[in-house]
Order: sequence, then C-alpha cells, then structure tokens
Amino acid sequence: MKRTTRHRALIPLLSLALATLASTTAIAQTKEEQAVRAQSDAWQRAFASRDVDRIMSFHTADAIVMQSNGPLVTTAAEMRKGYGGMVGLPNLDLHWTPTKIEVVNPSRAIEYGTWTDSYDGPNGKVNDAGNYLTVWKKVKGQWKVAIDAPVSSMPLPTVAADMPDVQMAANTGVTWSDLSVPGFDPGAKIAVLHGNPGAKGDYTIRLQFPAGYRFPVHWHPGGEHLTVLSGTFLLAMGNAADWNAVKSYGPGDFMYLPARHAHFGGAQGVTVIQLHGEGPFEIKLGAPK
Repeated sequence: MKRTTRHRALIPLLSLALATLASTTAIAQTKEEQAVRAQSDAWQRAFASRDVDRIMSFHTADAIVMQSNGPLVTTAAEMRKGYGGMVGLPNLDLHWTPTKIEVVNPSRAIEYGTWTDSYDGPNGKVNDAGNYLTVWKKVKGQWKVAIDAPVSSMPLPTVAADMPDVQMAANTGVTWSDLSVPGFDPGAKIAVLHGNPGAKGDYTIRLQFPAGYRFPVHWHPGGEHLTVLSGTFLLAMGNAADWNAVKSYGPGDFMYLPARHAHFGGAQGVTVIQLHGEGPFEIKLGAPK
C-alpha cells in the first residue's frame, strides 16, 4: 500500500520534469529556427548586393544546387559561375519567402517557401516564380546551405503538334562548354541553342566571357547577327588591335558584323552575347587576306 502511494506521488514530479524538458527543447528549437531564418535573410541580401563571394560563403564545402530544367551543380566552381551569371543579369530582382523552417535535429534544418525573380531580357522584362527547398547544415556553430532546390512553377511553352520543327530552350537549361580556339585566352564558354555551327545551315549560339576578358583580332567567313544579353560587351572593327577604338555595348544592343570584317574586343564584367547566322561558323585569327 505504501509502495503504491509512493509511486503515485512520483507521477506529478515525472510529468513536471517531462514538461520542463519539452519546454526547454521547444525554446532551443525556436532559437535555431530564428537563426536559420536570419541566415536565409542574410543570404538574400547577398544576392541583392550582387556579391558572389558573399553568396558563396553561405554554402557548405560539399553543397549542391538542383536547378530547374538544368544539370545538378556539385562543385564550387560551377556554383560560382552560375551565381556570377545570375547576378550579372540586368536589373535582377530576386526574392524568396519562407513558408516553414523546421529544425529536424541539432545539425539539420529544412526550409521551404516561394520565390520570384525578374530581369531585363533582350525582348523586355523576364519574370519567373516557383517553390524552393533548402536543407541547412550546422557547421562550426553556423547554419550553412547544404542543398538548394529551386523549382519554377511557370508552365513550359507548348508546341503545336503540326509544328515539329519548333525548338525552345529555357534559359536555366542552357548547357555551357569551354570555348577552345587557338590564340584565344581560356575562360570563354559556348552554348549551342540551335543548329550545328560547324555545318551548313542556320545556327544560334551564345558566348559567355568572364570579367576582363579580351579576344584578339579575328574574322569570320560568314556574317554575324550579335545581341548582347547581359553584362558589357566591348567591340571594335579593324585589322589591328587599337584598344582606344573599342566601344561598349549593353543588354539589348544589336550589331551586324559582315563577313570577312576583322574585329576585336572583350568583356567588362561577366558578359553573355548571342550570335546567329549561316554556318559553318569559323573563327580565323588576324585580318582576312
């Protein structure tokens, strides 16, 4: 009888201890959620300031990014290039709003919500929106992005069944590769959007140049229709490189470069241009004979 009474007396004490533990855990979790939210807000401000180094500092060493309609980004170099191109978009306006932040254990947290972005494209304002999932990992007492997965909710353009030759490419799905041309410095990238630049027929390609890049005097057997998509493109016509003759061109500017007309230039800031013409597309160093 005494034993039963003693056990009954312990029940309120045990309940109080469990309630205290639950309350302490909830308070700690709330503080961690606030810490994750603060990091997410600071990361967003880094994008607004277009500071790629600051943006990169929010990631773990093995962070990955899952792009909409694009390849998995697994290396810091790829990530830096992608963020550089993103913040280089003219008048970029990027915002995200967390719907929920949940700390699942002392070193892992999950954030999901919605995002919107807009920037000036060659044909006017480009708008996108979607949902995102970010996995945060606590590293040396600070929350870092381990996985970021933004997903666009905008519908893809539809192609009518009676238009089999129509080709469309989402900007996020463009695949870049190194542009390797004898006499050109490394660092430039090329993406083929349509056609085969090395064969006869029409083609459309994009070229991306890192900040400060310069390309030498060269010419093409065919004419080029050139549009600046982002950044500042530098160009001058001539058979010799007189850099005082170089002019700057910004997003939306268009140029037609006739066949067999030598030119040279470069990029001020990360720059993307788009070229289309009739193949084969060839780059020949120097001036035409």
